[in-house]
Amino acid sequence: MVKKQMLSVGLAVALGTTAVGCSSDMKPDQPNVPAASEKTDDKTPVTFTRFQFNQEKDVMATNTVIGKELEKQTGVNWKMEYLVGDGKTKSGVMIASGDYPDVIVPEGEIDKLMDAGAFIPLDDLIEKHAPNIKRVYGPYYDKFRQKDGKIYHLPFSADIGYIPDPNIGQGAFWIQRSVLKEFGYPVIKTLDEYFDLIKKYKEKYPQVDGKATIGFAALGGVKDNFFVITNPTMHLAGYPNDGGVTVDMKTLEAKVYAATDWDKRWFKKLNEINAEGLFDQESFTVNKDQYLAKLTSGRVLGYFGYNWMVGDATNNLKKAAIDERRYAPLPIVFDKDIKDQYIDPPAFVNNRGIGISVKAKDPVRIIKYFDNMLTEENQILSQWGIKGQTYNVDEKGRYYMTPEQIKQRNDPEFKRSFGWQYFEYSWPRYGSSSVLKDGNAFAVGNQPEVAYMEYTEGDKKILAAYGAKTFSGMFSNPDKRPWFPAWSINLGQGTPEQLFGQKSQDLQLKYLPKLVMGSPAQFDATWNEYVTEYNKLDKKTYEETITKVVKERVAQAK
Repeated sequence: MVKKQMLSVGLAVALGTTAVGCSSDMKPDQPNVPAASEKTDDKTPVTFTRFQFNQEKDVMATNTVIGKELEKQTGVNWKMEYLVGDGKTKSGVMIASGDYPDVIVPEGEIDKLMDAGAFIPLDDLIEKHAPNIKRVYGPYYDKFRQKDGKIYHLPFSADIGYIPDPNIGQGAFWIQRSVLKEFGYPVIKTLDEYFDLIKKYKEKYPQVDGKATIGFAALGGVKDNFFVITNPTMHLAGYPNDGGVTVDMKTLEAKVYAATDWDKRWFKKLNEINAEGLFDQESFTVNKDQYLAKLTSGRVLGYFGYNWMVGDATNNLKKAAIDERRYAPLPIVFDKDIKDQYIDPPAFVNNRGIGISVKAKDPVRIIKYFDNMLTEENQILSQWGIKGQTYNVDEKGRYYMTPEQIKQRNDPEFKRSFGWQYFEYSWPRYGSSSVLKDGNAFAVGNQPEVAYMEYTEGDKKILAAYGAKTFSGMFSNPDKRPWFPAWSINLGQGTPEQLFGQKSQDLQLKYLPKLVMGSPAQFDATWNEYVTEYNKLDKKTYEETITKVVKERVAQAK
């Protein structure tokens, strides 16, 4: 399943669209570095610990511009630590020892840590000390209360208003732009067409800068990212990222797609391209840094992935200003009559968030810090930065960035030093599709003025070739799915449903590398063995549980 950090990606729109429906008495020339919050009265210096189940460089918050500013307001500093190694192992060690940091961003380990009692309930703290949390999250409380009726974490998807993303921030089949240019920007829709084009280009250009050209690469060597190998099946079949299931739009029945005919079609194709020398031989052993380095090298012609996973690689390619080595997203499906559904519909993700642990030294100071982050001024700081330095405001009150500011924002090291890499997500925040009180987009990437400024001449050439104004305009609009995403359904640690998910992944980790890398003559035999083993799992209970919750969410939305 994909986390997600996952940001909600909305309907495709033209760049000129302006969000409406949000009134404001906020002045455009209002200072954007906030003054100290009156609610945060205790400013005695204190340092808390925060652990996130994501891979990133550890940092002290005050070593960033944003962290330093928030410390001025609150007196609070953070020792921010990130995952090294396997997430399941780390959470198991935490639980066994009872040694928790003050704050945890549990990502995919949320159910395990929740069931272990790692988090304190936040209800009373919010009621007494957090008016901004009530303002932002109040409309969504029922979506993330636990079975005991209490709130233990704050998700990252509480949208205030709605404005869609003009680009593809989620999943797609990506292709190097040189391939499209070489063949006159052809319209390719099916999986066969996609790999046929890559094959033709690789045959013509077997080397890049003296090294072998790689037709298609995958990040299959990282267990927590293995979904980039399994998820394509549902997208190719015309479904959005609901995790391990597809949901029928009419019946609302959820069905597991692993080990189905759709799944066989995807892995048989990978087996075929492997036999043809198009598949990267290190795809099931490579780590994430090695994978990103390959994408940055320009040797890889295509990959499937979620754009938020490869930010450093795509930013470095753009920084290098070699436009043809960058990648373009394509809405690839199995057959021409399938409507693509790569773009996420509006959603609330309730099983990713941040919580205060039972070992927290001062929950009141922490909840006040969270609440202070949710002032609109600090939300602007965490996304846009400082007015006049990292962004500007025109005479109409519209936020924009100069080319130099955009280049700066896309620089990975600047993002770390300023603090965007650490603070623009994974803290109490507005949802990514939110609209600020003055009508500007909360998320920088959703601001039409910024999206347009970021487009290179190469971007504009591709968009013109395909008759689109934005990259999301190359994809179909998402159908309404009130339950979305199904992967956010909390299954509970140790339940039959959770055990099914674990056993399912274990079988995939065992068999899928064999299916892809093995001899084509052995594919059917290996597939049949895999399906036999998979069908021994309690798939029925899992599907029934997901279907039940899907129907409940749809009923609540009416």
